Amino acid sequence: MREMTVNIGISETDREAIVGGLSRVLADSYTLYMQTHNFHWNVTGPMFNALHAMFMQQYTEQWQALDEIAERIRALGFPAPGTYQQFAELASIEEVAGVPDAMEMVRILVNGQEACARTIRSVFPIAEAANDQPTADLLTQRLNVHEKTAWMLRSLLGA
Repeated sequence: MREMTVNIGISETDREAIVGGLSRVLADSYTLYMQTHNFHWNVTGPMFNALHAMFMQQYTEQWQALDEIAERIRALGFPAPGTYQQFAELASIEEVAGVPDAMEMVRILVNGQEACARTIRSVFPIAEAANDQPTADLLTQRLNVHEKTAWMLRSLLGA
């Protein structure tokens, strides 16, 4: 069976460019999700209860976002990346080796949240130029979450 052509008022070239950006957003988001979940499992120390609960809230929210980003890619008519190899090639967030101490986990997650925000910002001009409001709306929502979460994490560091 042949797949139907996508005809939503955005050219294939523009949709492909948007998907390229959204794929980077998805890769950063997935990498941040894995880091946050890993830290939830492995955090120790006097702030264990607070950080364990906070990390769970953050990775749960992140997990939901992954589906929204991937579904937007599909709605634009392209396959969503979904392997570790693809994510490693697309992500701007580096994998963490070992188990850092609790406050280093917080620092790493601040950097990850901010990296996601920067990647999202880089996709806005592409979506706006193509008159792609659903993607711009999704990016706005994700940007708000990442900036707020980065602020909350920075607050733990006294910054």
